[in-house]
Amino acid sequence: MAVHIKDSADLKKRIEEAGGKLVVIDFHATWCGPCKVIGPKFEELAAIHDSVVFVKVDVDECEDIATEYDISSMPTFKFVKNGQVVETIVGASEAKLKEAIEKLK
Repeated sequence: MAVHIKDSADLKKRIEEAGGKLVVIDFHATWCGPCKVIGPKFEELAAIHDSVVFVKVDVDECEDIATEYDISSMPTFKFVKNGQVVETIVGASEAKLKEAIEKLK
């Protein structure tokens, strides 16, 4: 299950705890139509890939994180490994998400 991030410190802690594991961050907004479509798919992927850390960041609740990660449209997915962003996907493409997870995990 994807974890809902509360603030910047929460996200940093989760990334640190992940160590060498892949962390997939879903930057979304409650008012975003495509986010509502991809959200359940993101949760399904989280249930399937237990070696990957899935987190969700609401850009309206955590504006500082959205700014830090240079988020300009939703949904945006950032893939982090060893504390570094290794890939970014913009848009609600389940196929691209699956492909990136398989490649990077």
